[in-house]
Amino acid sequence: MTIGVPHPIALAASPPARPRRFPTPFDRRAVHPLAHRAAAALMDTLGSPEAQGWRLHEPGNGKMFGVLIVASPDGALGYLRAFSGMLQGQWELPGWAPPTFDCAQRDVVWGPGEVEMLDFAAQRAALLATAPTDGDTARRARITAAVAALDARRTARSRILLAQIQESYRFVNARGVVRTLRELFAPAAPPAGAGDCAAPKLLAQAFRLGLTPVALAEFWWGAPSVTGDKREGVFYAACRGKCLPILTHMLDGLPADPPPLFGAAAIDPAEPRVVYEDEQLLVVNKPSGLLTVPGRSASLQDCVVSRLRERYPHATGPLVVHRLDMDTSGLLLVAKSLEVAKTLQRLFALREIEKQYVAVLDGLVANDGGHIMLALRPDIDDRPRNIHDPVHGKPAHTEWQVLARDPGGHGGRTRVRFTPHTGRSHQLRVHAAHPAGLNAPIVGDRLYGRTPPDDDERLLLHAERLAFVHPVTARPVEVQAPAPF
Repeated sequence: MTIGVPHPIALAASPPARPRRFPTPFDRRAVHPLAHRAAAALMDTLGSPEAQGWRLHEPGNGKMFGVLIVASPDGALGYLRAFSGMLQGQWELPGWAPPTFDCAQRDVVWGPGEVEMLDFAAQRAALLATAPTDGDTARRARITAAVAALDARRTARSRILLAQIQESYRFVNARGVVRTLRELFAPAAPPAGAGDCAAPKLLAQAFRLGLTPVALAEFWWGAPSVTGDKREGVFYAACRGKCLPILTHMLDGLPADPPPLFGAAAIDPAEPRVVYEDEQLLVVNKPSGLLTVPGRSASLQDCVVSRLRERYPHATGPLVVHRLDMDTSGLLLVAKSLEVAKTLQRLFALREIEKQYVAVLDGLVANDGGHIMLALRPDIDDRPRNIHDPVHGKPAHTEWQVLARDPGGHGGRTRVRFTPHTGRSHQLRVHAAHPAGLNAPIVGDRLYGRTPPDDDERLLLHAERLAFVHPVTARPVEVQAPAPF
């Protein structure tokens, strides 16, 4: 069934002035007031009885939604709306931007393909049903081999079908240039779900109607995401893994701001300051905003390692033996030789180096202390974010203790001490923000916070203490650096 073409929804009277350039969709802080207003109107709709039948607040049913401010040729402003993926099991609903693929072409591929997949499943079940329950190991081995061969054929056929479906996704940009999904990700294969987010749907619909995109916003609505990293009513940046190639192409031809490049800000050349040093090692106090190691971009080479290489040209090995997030400040342990670095890294692996952090959380934490055990893994679609994954994640253990509570402000704040017993990337930030953790993100967290920080607002997380046995002298060493907040 083909749904009627959705047209822009009028904005309320006296809208804010439109931006001169399209704000980048890859920065949460760049949501324009126009997009805020349209998103608020859509949130009202999603919270109304009209949307109750969508059951968005049932576990696993929350979803990303988006709005796009558009201008008609005569300058009138309105907005389009879209949802990610499917809603109520449908790709198309009246009043919403349609998918970016050709529905007829997809049906030609997916209809017969779904029958094939069901047939593979039936064959697999039939084979498993014939498996012997006695000790006939030879027959069991034959059936196991047959199932494995069937699974291999299914996987190969599924890849062919997926490639054919992906060819039905087409994206036009502001210059009128069309690219398929596979072209945009070549030579790699597109990640699952690429092209189904709200942002590509909205831009495609704007170009289809001859409208000029002005500003975009995407937000989560409904029950928290399965991984716990999305919250109702919170704005999020477009995911880089799925959307960066697509949106970069679609915005080509528009005056648009580039994606943010975090880590390129100028930092005082005297940083990081040395707080402990001997012949074998040193401890420095890294400021927030300075990378620990070089980034992938040529403009992200300024970091703790590059600065220490200049100060200690005769040092060998990797210098830093552990890392702090760019946004985190505090103590970093540095080895002057490869041999000392290896010993310190072994101590870290054995969890014989004590680390303590202090943080200020956005919200009042009820209990006074405890332990958080939430397995973590990288979000492959939206690096550098990390998410809780109890199946594929690596164990992560954080001990915490409340130091003070401030009930003032919006929801209050809590000062805590964190003692990580594992060293997963973004461990403390995810454990603080996750509903199954403290459910109170660290103030100033641009990735996991409830609201994006202001330009001059830093992440309130600081590594304040390191304690270890010296790898050469065997004497205990303890270094402290009070938090600057």
